[in-house]
Amino acid sequence: MSHRNRYTTAQQIQALDPQQDAIAICHLLAGYEFPWDITRALEIALLRTFCVPSITKLLDQTGEFHHHTQKRYDDTSLIVSELFKWGYHHPRGQAFLQRMNAIHQRYAIANADYLYVLSTFIYEPVRWCDRFGWRALSSGEKQAMYFFWREVGKRMGIQSIPPSYEAFEDYNRTYEQTHFAFHAANQRVANATRQMLLNWFPKVIHRPVDRVIPALLDPSLLQAVGWQPAPASLTALLAKSLQMRSRLLRQLPPRTLPNFFADQAIRSYPEGYDVQRIGPAALVEQLNAQEPL
Repeated sequence: MSHRNRYTTAQQIQALDPQQDAIAICHLLAGYEFPWDITRALEIALLRTFCVPSITKLLDQTGEFHHHTQKRYDDTSLIVSELFKWGYHHPRGQAFLQRMNAIHQRYAIANADYLYVLSTFIYEPVRWCDRFGWRALSSGEKQAMYFFWREVGKRMGIQSIPPSYEAFEDYNRTYEQTHFAFHAANQRVANATRQMLLNWFPKVIHRPVDRVIPALLDPSLLQAVGWQPAPASLTALLAKSLQMRSRLLRQLPPRTLPNFFADQAIRSYPEGYDVQRIGPAALVEQLNAQEPL
């Protein structure tokens, strides 16, 4: 048996084409190389979408992030995980993508907002892994993330997707500079999500965990959701701890079994889930009646 070092999977990815093999590359990144990191990065991506009043006003009106916060989080995470696990050509990946489209069609969402949310699925994982991953993403891996989500975006009917990784990153940054602004709806939705995160931990440690949550968030995000920054010492300590974790991971052998979010115990679905249970509680029955999957 050949020796597998920590970079075996990275070497496997290097032999693949970023565009033609985007599904395979993202499968390996999300399931094997960076499962924990990509999950954390996508949580930050979720928070970033709460900085845009046109997005949070809709979320606030539906009440999903107030009354079904955990399910809304789980449903989004499951759809993303199923896409990473199966890709958009596989029937299972297609079923979850169709479900997401069926949900979104019930709401009036601007194409510019769709584009921004799509961009966060690319650039937040890239930025997190560059900063805290056990290794930085290669240029080819970054390109693969772009091509993967570009194809998902096309299947969502999103228009005017920028034609390159670099152009879409420019869109992401320009959009944030133009659209991030404080609004009470931002704060309400973000606070509901913050409480959900606290509920993952025993009540006795809620206070220290609550102080940690803003520690890795940038000033523009914090200002837009009305949160106070964490003490600088806490931010530095958390960053150092994550960097120590990355150094430790470099010494470990590569993961041989996948660790997708969809394979874990899901809080909203303790007995298991299927695509017909995904979606806002008030819409699930309608979705299943109109679009049986």
